[in-house]
Amino acid sequence: MRPPVWRPPIEPSPAEQSVIGLVRRAKLFVWLRAHRHELLDHEFQAELAAAYQQSPKGQPPVPPAQLALATILQAYTGASDDEVVEATVMDRRWQVVLDCLDAQQAPFSKGTLVGFRARLIEHGLDRRLVERTVALAKSKGGFGDRALRAALDASPLWGAGRVEDTINLLGHALRAALGVIARQQGRGLSWNQGIQAMATQANVPILGASSLKAALDRDWDDPVARDQALGVVLEALEQVEGFVASQQLHSPGVQGALGAARQVREQDVQVADVGSPTLKRGVARDRRISIEDPQMRHGRKSRSHLIDGYKRHVLRDLDSGLVPAVAVTAANLPEAQGAEQVRDDLAAQQLTLAELHIDRAYLSSVLVRDRSEGLEIFCKAWRVRNGPRFAKTDFTLDWQQHLLVCPAGQQMPFTPGGKVQFPAQICTACPLRAQCTTSTRGRSVQIHPDERLLAELRQRQLTPQGRAKLRERTAVEHTLAHIGHWQGHRARYLGQRKNLFDLRRCAVVHNLHVIARAPWAIQQAA
Repeated sequence: MRPPVWRPPIEPSPAEQSVIGLVRRAKLFVWLRAHRHELLDHEFQAELAAAYQQSPKGQPPVPPAQLALATILQAYTGASDDEVVEATVMDRRWQVVLDCLDAQQAPFSKGTLVGFRARLIEHGLDRRLVERTVALAKSKGGFGDRALRAALDASPLWGAGRVEDTINLLGHALRAALGVIARQQGRGLSWNQGIQAMATQANVPILGASSLKAALDRDWDDPVARDQALGVVLEALEQVEGFVASQQLHSPGVQGALGAARQVREQDVQVADVGSPTLKRGVARDRRISIEDPQMRHGRKSRSHLIDGYKRHVLRDLDSGLVPAVAVTAANLPEAQGAEQVRDDLAAQQLTLAELHIDRAYLSSVLVRDRSEGLEIFCKAWRVRNGPRFAKTDFTLDWQQHLLVCPAGQQMPFTPGGKVQFPAQICTACPLRAQCTTSTRGRSVQIHPDERLLAELRQRQLTPQGRAKLRERTAVEHTLAHIGHWQGHRARYLGQRKNLFDLRRCAVVHNLHVIARAPWAIQQAA
């Protein structure tokens, strides 16, 4: 059967009012109790119900709207799945919001909550939750039908998987394969005992040890000893592959673990014709750094700020404070790639941009590259330097005739994205040569593909009004801090998609806070 429509009472009962009167902190509980019927209206409940298959078997389903509220409260409080179920019985604030006051049994199980989360992700309904908060703000007069003045920025999100070096990555993957085999054979042992038994059977006893490096027992500061240990682990990989082939063990779990080990070997290990295998110099592009989470990557937020995991991207509407779109990308990808997910979220809501405030990392993004004529970009441009000599900004760009004019008045045609090379004979005879170039081939100037925009940005930041406009972008940094307060600095889940879900529901919490505190929402309620 399809999940029922949830129709909790709108007006609080006397018992609920007594609980509401005691709430001094965590006011979002009170606000959700008063406005849950607006956030989760019947039309949206029908969308949630459509994610379930019609089935005459099984227990009566839990209303998806009730599970959606529990999912939002989970992000708000940082509770685990087990703690959510406990809170529905032990915490009267949760009970007031979920319409189960004084319940002796939880209204849903942990498995039901996990299954609902999987459905949200599968059907993209986590994005719809964000859209519902925007629609709610619009109904209260705080988000009109207009092009947005928005700011976009990113912050690090450290991965939940364990980051390991090459030898431990190989050992971890092989132990995982042996553990899956032990569980499939129903040995009735603990996870570690099962691995030890399978390591003995596969004739790779070092994989049965609690610590692979302790079992190898090498001087890890000695490169020769380290390479010898690497060779032992690679032999163990071949031994396990042979054992799996001989036993005809082709389950996805076993093959996935062995595939991870092979991936690490290909990325990190260099095998010479003669001698022991060695670690490759440098880091392979898109290198795997975790067995638990294959999508985590090494990256950096800045030259000195390294990240192991992901980057979260947040777009804030500067007028209302709402977050209509977010994105999660691997840490090794440039920030500009996160703008693609943001663009898709905006398109799904039929939202357009009038202003986009960004830092330089997003200048190459699709939002800037494919912008409409009416979109204004606000960004601090790169400072152009050329030592004591003329910089590019000392040259004049004639955009009507596509001519570059040097300080001495010489003209050369240019194309965006190309390089202008002034003839050597002209530069040699130029009286300003000493102030311009020392090259015997003449002065060259590189024209950026979006040079016209960069010129506008540089000109704008020379004025007090332009600099004041640039400072508006700091609002999105405050929003990132608020969302980071609820989501934390370390990812809650393994994998990019689940962490995008987590970021979206934290954006929902942020938006609900904005609506609850906004003057326009308070005036309407009054």
